Amino acid sequence: MELKNDTQISKFILLGISEDPLWQPFLFGLFLFMYLVTLLGNLLIIIATVTDSHLHTPMYFFLSNLSFADICFTSASIPKMLVNIQTQNKAITYEGCIAQVYFFILFGVLDNFLLAVMAYDRYVAICHPLHYTVIMNRHLCGLLVLGSWVTTALNSLLQSSMALRLSFCTDLKIPHFVCELNQLVLLACNDTFPNDMVMYFAAVLLGGGPLAGILYSYSKIVSSIRAISSSQGKYKAFSTCASHLSVVSLFYSTLLGVYLSSSVTQNSHSTARASVMYSVVTPMLNPFIYSLRNKDLMGALRRLFRRILLLGAGSVFGFLIQPSSPSLSDLFVQ
Repeated sequence: MELKNDTQISKFILLGISEDPLWQPFLFGLFLFMYLVTLLGNLLIIIATVTDSHLHTPMYFFLSNLSFADICFTSASIPKMLVNIQTQNKAITYEGCIAQVYFFILFGVLDNFLLAVMAYDRYVAICHPLHYTVIMNRHLCGLLVLGSWVTTALNSLLQSSMALRLSFCTDLKIPHFVCELNQLVLLACNDTFPNDMVMYFAAVLLGGGPLAGILYSYSKIVSSIRAISSSQGKYKAFSTCASHLSVVSLFYSTLLGVYLSSSVTQNSHSTARASVMYSVVTPMLNPFIYSLRNKDLMGALRRLFRRILLLGAGSVFGFLIQPSSPSLSDLFVQ
């Protein structure tokens, strides 16, 4: 069939992880469960860090921003996927696809920046503990987060704007569960060299830059920990960054897995399945990694649950003891 250039397209087709109808109910239940766990876990961390005065420190300020970014990252793709499975309609509008490209890039890269910021925070806490409160002041913390948001927003705006110049052929099927920029470029009929250059430049600068910062921070952290004489001091210093190191390892190992799977296999569905690890599984596991290994956060969550239970019990008790409304006979007696 001859392909014709058609710039006035109205929709794309998201093929998802699998086209087998027998798998659709299982995939719907699985992704709905993971999405709800992601929302609940990250939302609890945000509420705990905001309401508990013990967690009003730079580390938990960055963690709450990471949790918010994870909620938005999964919300950029999973709700649309669930709707498509439920309605058995895999179409997404052209405008919706471009919006999905923007937000998917925005919050994916923002995760990368926030992990680098948190690595710098751990570097200052371990390598310069006496000057930690002076260095990591509110002004600097606000600038680091604001700079991350502005940089990632501008990058996402540039790349999604570059996608608007693409014209597409009649084959508008995207072998993914989300409108990914790379997949749109592969479908395009016109010259994609400018898009490729922008993507590669952004990957090196905005992907490699934060990764280099993380590696540098941890090289200094390892050197400082090795200089500590007591084994108890080494364990205490390492425990302060163990959760962050686990999240960083999970995030970049899954990204590496997606890259290797896309370069080794030509099966696009395999790449989509591999991308689930960093776009869905990692945001879901982050709250568990940070809370299970963190006594302060676990204590704050327990206090939060206690307040919720007391509030709920107080509401029920107040409802039970409130005076009943007068009956019709009472009104006549009065």
